[in-house]
Amino acid sequence: MTVPSQTEPDQAIAAGVDNEIFSANQRKPVGKVGLVVAALCILYTAFHIGVMNLYPLETWTYRLIHVGGGLAIGFLLFSSLTFNEVEGQNRRGRDLLILPGLGLIIIALVQVLLPWLGLGTGVDQAATLTAWRWTFGVPLMLGTVWVMLIGWFMPDARRAHLDLADIALALAAIAATLYIIYHAPFLRLRAGTALAKEADMWAALIGVVLILELTRRMAGMALVIIASIFVIYSFVGPWLPGILYHRGYSLTRFFTYIFTDQGILGPTTAISSTYIILFVAFAAFLQASRVGEYFVNFAFAAAGDRRGGPAKVAVFGSGLMGMINGTSAGNVVATGSLTIPLMKRVGYKPQTAAAVEAAASSGGQILPPIMGAGAFIMSEITGIAYSEIVIAAIIPALLYFASVYFNVDLAAQKYDMKGLPREELPKFSRLARQVFLFIPIFILIGALFMGYSVIRAGTLAMGAAAVVSWLTPYKMGVKEVLFALEISTKMTLQLVAVCAAAGIIVGVIALTGLGTRFSSLLLGLAENVQIVALFFAMVVSIILGMGMPTTAAYAVAASVIAPGLISMGIEPLTAHFFIFYFAVMSAITPPVALAAYAGAAIAQSDPMKTSVESFKMGMAAFIVPFMFFSSPELLMQGNALDIIHVVLGALLGVYLLSSAVQGWFFGNLNLVLRGLLVLAAIAMIDSGYLTDAIGVGTAVLVWAIQKRLVKPGAVAKGLD
Repeated sequence: MTVPSQTEPDQAIAAGVDNEIFSANQRKPVGKVGLVVAALCILYTAFHIGVMNLYPLETWTYRLIHVGGGLAIGFLLFSSLTFNEVEGQNRRGRDLLILPGLGLIIIALVQVLLPWLGLGTGVDQAATLTAWRWTFGVPLMLGTVWVMLIGWFMPDARRAHLDLADIALALAAIAATLYIIYHAPFLRLRAGTALAKEADMWAALIGVVLILELTRRMAGMALVIIASIFVIYSFVGPWLPGILYHRGYSLTRFFTYIFTDQGILGPTTAISSTYIILFVAFAAFLQASRVGEYFVNFAFAAAGDRRGGPAKVAVFGSGLMGMINGTSAGNVVATGSLTIPLMKRVGYKPQTAAAVEAAASSGGQILPPIMGAGAFIMSEITGIAYSEIVIAAIIPALLYFASVYFNVDLAAQKYDMKGLPREELPKFSRLARQVFLFIPIFILIGALFMGYSVIRAGTLAMGAAAVVSWLTPYKMGVKEVLFALEISTKMTLQLVAVCAAAGIIVGVIALTGLGTRFSSLLLGLAENVQIVALFFAMVVSIILGMGMPTTAAYAVAASVIAPGLISMGIEPLTAHFFIFYFAVMSAITPPVALAAYAGAAIAQSDPMKTSVESFKMGMAAFIVPFMFFSSPELLMQGNALDIIHVVLGALLGVYLLSSAVQGWFFGNLNLVLRGLLVLAAIAMIDSGYLTDAIGVGTAVLVWAIQKRLVKPGAVAKGLD
């Protein structure tokens, strides 16, 4: 069978979508050094896939290798500074300043390696712990802090080289990880208790410092600040009032507890070391086989010539890509580099183009069946079957994307925007012959519904992506498979760091009992009124999610908020979906909207204006969770007629809301009519026939005024 090339002139519009994306602080090592780093990346992902499918490891060991290996590779690849495109120079004498810190870290690493090599004794067999303090703990701490400070204040600006300071931090991460792995059998018993050793504390403390530093480099300061506040809270509790009070903890007890399966090695790392890395690898295989390019070409062929065509392509294409991508901001960078310039070309303002891309990319996180790994994370946390979660997610995702589409279409009507010329777009007939490229996703869904485990289904889908590539010009051979494994690691590192940082927060909540007390406070403030409790939950979810990727935001918010909502009688599925939606939407919520900021950088628009615009584009997502709370039918709970009734009412509601946001409903709307449409949309939240009648009646009234069938003065007189 001959398959047309995706890069023929009429199908090259999405060329480059699947290219590797480099962040502003990511190094590009060349030569033999580059090959060594690539090999480390390949081994990292291959190790995880092998352990998950072939040779299971003990849980602590596996998760420690996941975190420690991610830290080491992360420091090698991601600098403490943002690079310019022009290759910088290293400062003379800088490496000499690093050597003392590197030497101290090597001393600590040697001390850790000796027991592994059978040439020394571990902490548990040592006659005295003093030696471990001065040959492991103190040198590791001093060396790490020293090289970290040099990295901050005297960064190596050579992008094609590895920084000696970052190599030292990678060695520090290896030393701390090897220590904890070797002593894990004993740490399970003594961590977080008075029996914990001083050396345990040093290893855990360095691990926490390194996690926060890599998180700063890869996800910014927001999560670092939040995690640091929680760490400080663990020590200042005795001096705090009310529900914030606790008796306080020693350094040894706190840090050894945090580095257990109650904290960093707990649910967040369990998720990142299984579901997240598996589905990022799946996305990498699709990227290496150019399936992402096909998705975007398919969207262009279907909608590119419609009014506002590129924006509608962004809604569909970015939604599909975001579903498998796992990070809203990362997806904006991948697809927005194509869609945003084209949206600007047909007349969208720069901030509107960026906002559409940000809203669509964020929506991919709530789009079944993958939901950016969200479905699997929710299943892990709640114990609810994956199939039940995916089915429940269908209608809310439909409403969200319908809302973004309505906003795009109404804006195109308002400003008379055209689509792209048909001759510049891929031919749908040719793309239809490549519909087999959707097979990996169909295999994933089918395997899951046939009862296969998530890991087995994901692995089968990954293999299917490689197989179907042989029916295209981009056949995946050994080289392409290795490339997919390499970029998988690079795409995973941010999530490894933020999930570990989120684990710090989860550990503090568990250690101090803050979650239980916060739930009690939530109940008290809401006075057992569920809708009030949900409003507070919305605010907390958005605040916790600011600056965090979806997975970390949801994991933290679920730990803090979900128990309180469930104790008020809200169904677990509804409570967790509610929290998940607002954790996702934090990526487009001002003032910290990572997805919107990423789009603004591409569109060269004002970041704050872009975040406000993206908030307006995705406004339905701030109403839909309240809709499925009041109408469980939106989560596929109920009989078919009730579900159809509620869906139709909800679709009308989001259309009216979109019309009010855009100021267009069969013509320009004044402020009064926009306000009426907002009230009509709110009336549609409740699925009752009376509220539906109010909403429909108000919409008909506005339509009649717009068509000049009724005069506003007559309406006002009638109200008297």
